[in-house]
Amino acid sequence: MPAPKTPDRPRVLILGGTTEGYALAETLAAGGRWAPVSSLAGRTANPRPPAGAMRVGGFGGPEGLTRWLIDEGIAAVIDATHPFASRMGWNAATACADSGVPLLRLERPKWQPGPGDAWTLVGDWDGAVEALRETGARRVLLAVGRQEVAPFAVLSDVWMLIRSVQAPEPMPPFARAEVRLARGPFSLADETALLRDRAIDTIVCKNSGGATDAKLTAARALGVRVVMRDRPRRPETATVPTVVAAAEWLDGLSL
Repeated sequence: MPAPKTPDRPRVLILGGTTEGYALAETLAAGGRWAPVSSLAGRTANPRPPAGAMRVGGFGGPEGLTRWLIDEGIAAVIDATHPFASRMGWNAATACADSGVPLLRLERPKWQPGPGDAWTLVGDWDGAVEALRETGARRVLLAVGRQEVAPFAVLSDVWMLIRSVQAPEPMPPFARAEVRLARGPFSLADETALLRDRAIDTIVCKNSGGATDAKLTAARALGVRVVMRDRPRRPETATVPTVVAAAEWLDGLSL
């Protein structure tokens, strides 16, 4: 269903679903100059409605997105998707280049290791599996999302605590695993207790970035290793780290 048009205000497509996407929609809707249209991927049942208009589902690749931008009279696109949602980033770059619509990437900064951290950085999950083998991990907190746990099922001698919002479907054939359904953010006290109670020696996660993550702080204090997957490559485009900077970029456009 097409998003409702607001003729008196330029329409901004926010490729969202993230904290930053929701915050930007609220900022633009409250400001009154721009009409935000948030696009959500539709992978989560009953998503929280953002401020302004909302659409759910794909566009049909870069060609479909190009047509949608033109047909809907979109003045600018803000790619505020998750750092690991790289396909949408490439589709947006192609569609905006073909349609002449300005594009900005709103991306939270990466997490960076600090003193006391024992991190192994990897480029993919095969690399993470190999890192677990090399370090002799035995009890692992797997915090990678329910759709990406399957590569770790080959580690028959490792006990896995799989934490996700929804259970993996189908469940990969883990030799030893526990599924813990929970939605963050988690407090430092809770993360510290979890790592201690489950005797976790290694955390596997993605470099989602943003505010300091409690599990990483707890891992540093307890001497727990971290195997962290780096972000996928994205197209070269103008990028800002904050909602304020994204709003300023929009206000600087000549439309």
